Amino acid sequence: MGSTRAEGTGQRAERLGDGLRGRCALITGSTQGLGLAAAKRFEDAGCRIIVNGFADGKYIGADLRKPAEIEAMITAAGPIDILVNNAVVRHTAPIENFSAEAWNESLAVNLSAAFHTIRLALPAMKARGWGRIINMSSIYAQRGAPNRVGYVTTKTALIGLTRAVALECVNSGVTCNAVCPGTLETELHTGTSLAGKQPTGRLISPDDVSAMLAFLCGPSSNDINGSIFPIDAAWSSS
Repeated sequence: MGSTRAEGTGQRAERLGDGLRGRCALITGSTQGLGLAAAKRFEDAGCRIIVNGFADGKYIGADLRKPAEIEAMITAAGPIDILVNNAVVRHTAPIENFSAEAWNESLAVNLSAAFHTIRLALPAMKARGWGRIINMSSIYAQRGAPNRVGYVTTKTALIGLTRAVALECVNSGVTCNAVCPGTLETELHTGTSLAGKQPTGRLISPDDVSAMLAFLCGPSSNDINGSIFPIDAAWSSS
């Protein structure tokens, strides 16, 4: 029974990753949580993985607050086929107590890093006629939240960045989409109350979100461009 189940899991990963074998995928913020799940998903699909801290991939320890280090990371990675902008910082405080340092770090890591990785990776994608860019936004791009001004602002701005890049990529073979998860089943959210959040009362599985990422990079996604995908168990519909 155990071997049959393992084979089924592998076959499912292959189906979700059809057409990805040999592609190079750069996933920022990949040491834990969703980024780690995504790195494993793309590795299972046969991708060469470039991550920030995943042992089975090529590790590049760029400080995403610094544009020069982002540029060095893109150069060291070589031609990138798939870019997942997942890196994030979270600061919690009322706006009157939200420090300038926290605000600037939120902008740098959550938003500007995505701008820089895209602008640096996109020319080679266009030259090869194929590329996939996915920006990890959030339920909080669609619903506000108190004491999270940096997170809400940057995750909302990622939606605008996604749409602008998508229009610049029309007919290039490159697509740019955004995924907006609800509260994920990660160490960060252990013990988190879901009152007023996911109507199911369950945390969102990182494996389910990473499966969507793989689909958006597969051969059936050629005409999916500039789209925003909530994965929040109907939270955004409530």
